[in-house]
Amino acid sequence: MKLVTFNPFRTIGIPGVHYIKPELMFRESSSIKDAEVILYPEHWQVNSIVYGLKKPVFPSVETIHLGYDKVEMTRAFWTVCPEHVPYTEILGRSESNIRHVLDTFPFPFVAKEPRNSMGRGVFLINSEEDFLKYSEKNETFYVQEYLEMDRDLRVCVIGDEVVAAYWRVSEGFHNNVSKGGLVDVNHIPQEALELTMQVAKQLNVNHAGFDLAYVNGKYYFIEFNTLFGNDALREMKINLQEKIFQYLLKEFKPLQPPNPFGSKQVTPLSS
Repeated sequence: MKLVTFNPFRTIGIPGVHYIKPELMFRESSSIKDAEVILYPEHWQVNSIVYGLKKPVFPSVETIHLGYDKVEMTRAFWTVCPEHVPYTEILGRSESNIRHVLDTFPFPFVAKEPRNSMGRGVFLINSEEDFLKYSEKNETFYVQEYLEMDRDLRVCVIGDEVVAAYWRVSEGFHNNVSKGGLVDVNHIPQEALELTMQVAKQLNVNHAGFDLAYVNGKYYFIEFNTLFGNDALREMKINLQEKIFQYLLKEFKPLQPPNPFGSKQVTPLSS
């Protein structure tokens, strides 16, 4: 299977992969045209590869586009599972919207930068001063109710299956493993896995770490990360590259048949 990747670290061990630096994409267009699937293009590359070169990509276009921006991601969640989204407002920066947020959300509440990940750009707003500082640096307000919890559930989806799930436990505001959150693989709720897979299929998201909160008997989608961390999965001895490769074989049907003789009929030698 002929594969081109723009992310060598996430494709180590996948057979048939040719690495191209993202900035050399247009210089290497012949290799891209010759490939069967393009792996891990960056957001800025997707339109050229999919609409210009007509090449399939992994993760899917939907995964990359929605995962790039929390605003678009949340709007997608509102469309397919609004009852599983924390109360959220997305507003442009203005004096009236600043006042609206302060009048609407009780302290503490959460404010996020629309394009960030791994716990960066997520702020617990405890006062008017906190929000004014946030508003000075963000033209778009992404404001969400605060859900009180000591853990969240990370559900990792590859292709059309959940490959891992674990609780991220912390005594602080951030539960991210990269920020010191602890991994707990006990008592993973099946209903949360089924809900996540249902939403992933509806959105055609095929490579993501979904983060869910469980509060007052209900699951809420916080966000998903396209390039989610692998540390916990390595500890769980899960081979993501193998999972990815098997999905690619199933989904994209390699042009090169596994039979080295191709479609030719070979007459067996007489004994």
